[in-house]
Amino acid sequence: MTATKMTGLLTAAALCAAAGTADAGIEGRYVEYAVGDTTLEGYYARNTDLEEARGTVLIIHDWNGMTDYEERRAEMLAAEGYAAFALDVYGKDTDPQSVDEYRALSGAMYGDRETFRERLAAGLEAARAQPGASEAVVVMGYCFGGAGTLEMARAGTDAVGFVSFHGGLGTPEGQGYAGQDAPVLILHGSADPVSGMTDLAALLDELQEAGVPHEARVFGGARHSFTVWGSNDYDVQADRGSWEALGAFLDARF
Repeated sequence: MTATKMTGLLTAAALCAAAGTADAGIEGRYVEYAVGDTTLEGYYARNTDLEEARGTVLIIHDWNGMTDYEERRAEMLAAEGYAAFALDVYGKDTDPQSVDEYRALSGAMYGDRETFRERLAAGLEAARAQPGASEAVVVMGYCFGGAGTLEMARAGTDAVGFVSFHGGLGTPEGQGYAGQDAPVLILHGSADPVSGMTDLAALLDELQEAGVPHEARVFGGARHSFTVWGSNDYDVQADRGSWEALGAFLDARF
């Protein structure tokens, strides 16, 4: 990967969400950082035409690692005036290519929550260290990244909000949301076979009991990965609706 990449043109999906921004100075570049002996590589995007970003958004990747999908989402956010950092949980030299590899890598994080949290926290620290980034951060993620977003919320992470897109909603034994007071937004499909409506109801009960401000938007008939372009589950209406909900959330938090 190159050290710096200028993106004068977003993907078609990005253009739908950020029409009229093609002339903006959207700059994206890869950022190396480390946790112990593991070198991680994130992706940072911002609009260099702006003196100050509207706020910083931390993106946690899906189970297949930090890919061009997260990079495009970061660029879309940069086109809206935010600084966006897509963190890396697996490591720079890790390049999974199969479902079995995705499952093994994500399963390793679920099985070692201490390491998972260390790498998530390192991504947040790296995001705040970037030029133009703000101290105030909203954390968001897709699928595995949605589960990671909720992991950070339960860890008491100092952020101004958390947004899960079709994420894993279960709470591991011994964890909870009592140490968190920033709002949580859940964007989920009613037909998600991974975390269904029973899981969503249980999560909302937990958040209510812990006194965490929360909101959920459910997209009828949407399945898992409804925002992932090209997937069998992709649902354009749910994708657009969830992106609009994110935009409203960011407006409120920043």
